Formats: sequence, C-alpha cells, structure tokens
Amino acid sequence: MASHGVPRISEAVPKSDDARSKELQKIVEYRALVDLVNLKVYFHHSYWQISSLTGYKIQERQYTTEVLQLTSKLLTRNPEYYTIWNRRRLILQHQFVYTSPHGPSTTEGSEEAAEEVATSSAKHERITDIIANDLQFLVPLLLKFPKCYWIWNHRLWLLEQSTKLLPVPQARQFWQDELGLVGKMLSRDSRNFHGWGYRRTVVAALESKELNSNPEGQSMVQAEFDYTTRMIKTNMSNFSAWHTRSKLIPRLLDEKGAGEEERQLKWIQEALWTDPYNQSLWFYHHNLMCTFDPKLASTTMAPDLENEQRLMYISKEMENILELLEDAKDCKWVYQSLVQLVTTYESLSGRRPPEAEDMDTWMVELRKLDPLRNGRWKDLIEDLRI
Repeated sequence: MASHGVPRISEAVPKSDDARSKELQKIVEYRALVDLVNLKVYFHHSYWQISSLTGYKIQERQYTTEVLQLTSKLLTRNPEYYTIWNRRRLILQHQFVYTSPHGPSTTEGSEEAAEEVATSSAKHERITDIIANDLQFLVPLLLKFPKCYWIWNHRLWLLEQSTKLLPVPQARQFWQDELGLVGKMLSRDSRNFHGWGYRRTVVAALESKELNSNPEGQSMVQAEFDYTTRMIKTNMSNFSAWHTRSKLIPRLLDEKGAGEEERQLKWIQEALWTDPYNQSLWFYHHNLMCTFDPKLASTTMAPDLENEQRLMYISKEMENILELLEDAKDCKWVYQSLVQLVTTYESLSGRRPPEAEDMDTWMVELRKLDPLRNGRWKDLIEDLRI
C-alpha cells in the first residue's frame, strides 16, 4: 500500500509462445468459472445457450457452500468483478436464514421458550462464524488489492449484517476489530484517502446508538482527534489526516466548550514555523481562517463570534504570518494567506487593516512566485483596486 512517492515502473516484457499459451489457457478456465458461477447462482434464459456450450447442467439458484467456494476462487482471480460480489451476498443471505439443517425455527408456545433461546444462541453463533470467515477471506485480497472498492464494499456489507443480525456486544466486536485493521492499513500508507474515508465510516458506526447501550451513542471524537495528531506528527504532509481533523473540530468544540479555537491556531502556527513550504499545512490554515469569514462562519468551528472578535483574531494572525514572512520571502503560500486575511478583514470592517500597507508588494511577489495563475492574481488586483 505504500504507493505514495514510489515511481511506477512498467513490468511489460515480451512473452514467449509457451507463456502466451499458458495465459490463454488461464483465460479459458476463467471464463468457464464465470459461466459456472452464474449458472448456479443466477438462473436466466440466456444461460441456456451457454449451458449447451460448456456442458454444465442448469440448476436454478444453488446457494450452497460449494458454490460459495467457487465465488471465492473467482474473486481471488478478479476482485473487480462486482457482479460476483453480488452473487456471493445472495449466497450469504441464504445461509444467514438457513443456519441449521432444519432451516428457520418454527417452535411456538411459552413451554418451548428454553428451546427458542438455545436455537437463537446457536443461530447467532453460526452467523458469527459465517461473517468472521468471510471477513478473513478478504484479508489476503486486501493485501494484494488494497484500493479495490468492491472488497471494501463487501466488508462494510458484512459488518452491517452483523449489526442487523447479532446482539450488540458481538456486532460491536466486529466493528472494533475493523477499526484495528484500518489502523494497520494506514500505518502502511498513512496518506491513503480511501483508508481515511473507510475509518470515518467505521468510527461513525461505533458511535451510533445501534452499537451502544446508550440510546444517544458514544462519542469517539477525542480519541480520533488524538489519532490525527499522532499521524500528522509522523507526516505533516498528510492531507487526509488534516481533512479528518477539520471535520472533528466542530464536534470537539461542542463537547469541550470554548478555548479550542486558540489551541488549534497555536498548533498550526507552530507547524507552519516548522515547515512554511508545506502545502497541506496552509490548506488546513485556510480552513481555520474561514472561521472569521462571515460568509462561511456558519459551518466552521466558531460560528457565533462577534465581528470585533473576528477582527482581533485576523489582526493577530496577520502579525504572526508577517513575522513568518521574514524567513520565507520566497513562499507563495505566505503571501496568499495574507491576501486572504486582508480581504476577510475588509469584508467585515469596510476598510483594510493597518498591517496591509504592503499589499501591492505582496501581489507583485505572488504573481512572480506563481506565474501559472497570473490571470487569477491579475483579476484579484483589479477587484482589490490595487
């Protein structure tokens, strides 16, 4: 999974006649396996013709363990074949219902309550085994195809089935184990946005009321916030970690109250002093600065600040960035951030801040350092009447 920063090298080499012959044989076997799975799981009139060619006898909807193993064999060869994942889910749904040789329980009457409990317990145990085995089947596929959407989709489906079909403690354990797995995945490739998105989904499930005894659910905001801190300290260029952090801050503020804004500003300021040329840091800084923009404030971490407070924060932040500018005069992100703060200040007060006396110089430097966006800066100069 550690694909970031690793150059792609073509492995294409001329194939011998023997190698081509073996490859063609694999294609023939693969197609025969596809036809066999489709014939056994999904009966359709169009397969009558296929049947006559392959010699397979059509039997409608064979939701058996043997057919499940055939889908495993096929998906191991080609996990991108999403239709076969659907076939597999049909088989698993059948097995969830018929979890004993006698099919669904039909016992009735209060005198048979003990038998019902025993049957229910055995059924839950069987469903647990089915889900656990299928999750285990996916692990080698994930290691080989870590960015295949269909594998991750199927894992989520299995976990969702555990929530629907199992008692809360058993279902929660599946989701908790999944959080550990995605943690290992991100330790292999900490900037994989697929993994970060999947982690947010798993955490949301663990927080939900369906997996908690508390009707309102259980917050994991602080734990996840601390996790992003650790990941960012490992690699400050982790855009996905910064993004997740920005999503957590509003909730963290709701839970912890005021004061977090200053801590976050101080934290990003220290990071910028460490590496002022790091683009991901400036993106996060921009996100924090949107807090002081009245047009965007409603969706930020501090939507209820008074204009005087916003102006105070902006002036203070400009002083910090101007100090940073002394050691990073060739960094376009510094100038761009200053321009953003000036325009926000002007929209709030109707005038420019005293710190903006060198605004024309900043724009000249910005056009020089970022010539590819010269048109954008030219338009901005006209809008700002510089």
